[in-house]
Amino acid sequence: MAVFKRRNLELVLAGKKTQTRRTHKQEWKIGHVYSARASWFEKAKAWILITRKFKQRLSNISQEDVEKEGFKTLSEFREEWRKINGSWEPNTLVIIYEFKLCSKERK
Repeated sequence: MAVFKRRNLELVLAGKKTQTRRTHKQEWKIGHVYSARASWFEKAKAWILITRKFKQRLSNISQEDVEKEGFKTLSEFREEWRKINGSWEPNTLVIIYEFKLCSKERK
């Protein structure tokens, strides 16, 4: 299961967000399909296929990655990160998942 804040889930559904950075311990697997939803308790809004996974420091995000995250500028991304995670710590090691939207319905 992939839980996104509502705003970010809307970006996934629109095809504008194809990458996400996570600090979680239980890693998603490349080639697996996960439900995308706004909370643990809601029904899935879509299904995403994990196509790539790698680690990097939060500060190493490129402009291309910012756009894959669904944002126009690094400042916008940082602000969203702070809203979700409480602070921007540049040395934080994160897992980056690239994904593609498979479907908006379970088949």
